[in-house]
Amino acid sequence: MVTYTGQRVGYMRVSSVDQNLDRQSLAIGGCDKVFSDKASGKGVDGRQGLREALNFREGDLFVVASMDRLARSLRDLESIVTRLTDDGVTLHFVKEDLVFRPNSEDPYARFQLHLIGAVAELERSLIRERQREGIEAAKARGVYTGRARVLTDEQAREAKTLAKQGMTKKALAQKYGIGRSTLYRYLAQTEETEHPSDTHPT
Repeated sequence: MVTYTGQRVGYMRVSSVDQNLDRQSLAIGGCDKVFSDKASGKGVDGRQGLREALNFREGDLFVVASMDRLARSLRDLESIVTRLTDDGVTLHFVKEDLVFRPNSEDPYARFQLHLIGAVAELERSLIRERQREGIEAAKARGVYTGRARVLTDEQAREAKTLAKQGMTKKALAQKYGIGRSTLYRYLAQTEETEHPSDTHPT
């Protein structure tokens, strides 16, 4: 059990709006205060929740679900850990079950910090490399279109007209450089615009 004399302060981060904080919330449960960020910012300056969470007091316990939620680089991770412990705050990484205490020079904990942080950096680098290779392969096959294109109102109306005239959805998607699901969405939008609800106020 981790001992402390101040408040239990939790911090959570997700790197996109599609991710959920619930799992992290369960991991750090029982905190007096919880701060969070929904962003992929790498440093402290780019994350308001983290900046607020770091307004700690001596004796506080700072709890994070895992190392990669606190920092995305080994250098940032070391910097935050040092900043916390130098100011009398105990830091607990739940997933790794690592605790860093004020004025502690535990060589084993520091070794684990370096090892886990380095492995996480390597994993992110490998993911980026696989993404790059996948994009290059898709470009070579002629199937990579980059980010989804946005049709103008005029193009959307034109697509609707061509669809009514019998042009296939596949041909339409290729003509405008969009996916079929995006095309269907535009066709549905133009349908709603042309045929609004027939209900009238009484």
